[in-house]
Amino acid sequence: MAGYLTTHVLDTARGCPAQGLSIDLYRIDGDSRQHLRTLVTNGDGRTDEQILPEAEFETGTYELVFHAGAYLDASGVAPESPRFLDVIPLRFGMSEPAHYHVPLLLSPFGYSTYRGS
Repeated sequence: MAGYLTTHVLDTARGCPAQGLSIDLYRIDGDSRQHLRTLVTNGDGRTDEQILPEAEFETGTYELVFHAGAYLDASGVAPESPRFLDVIPLRFGMSEPAHYHVPLLLSPFGYSTYRGS
């Protein structure tokens, strides 16, 4: 079985997928943080391709950075200064070649995540 990484972002305040949210993927190695790619969510709140495809999968520590503030600004949520949630980093480990699904449930004042399937 080959490993890969996906996500799904839902806007729980509006009750819809979070379309147009930018996500950065980093590989973490000790104090080093290597940027691998940037993707944007589609109309279903997912990326059009796997965030980390099978051909590039390696076990290790990774970080997804969700640019929630820019998404909230674009979706018409009244801005605060500073915005309560702006950039949301999620650091996690992938210990075996498997499908890792890391969704984000987002509102202007909170979020949750979990290892999905």
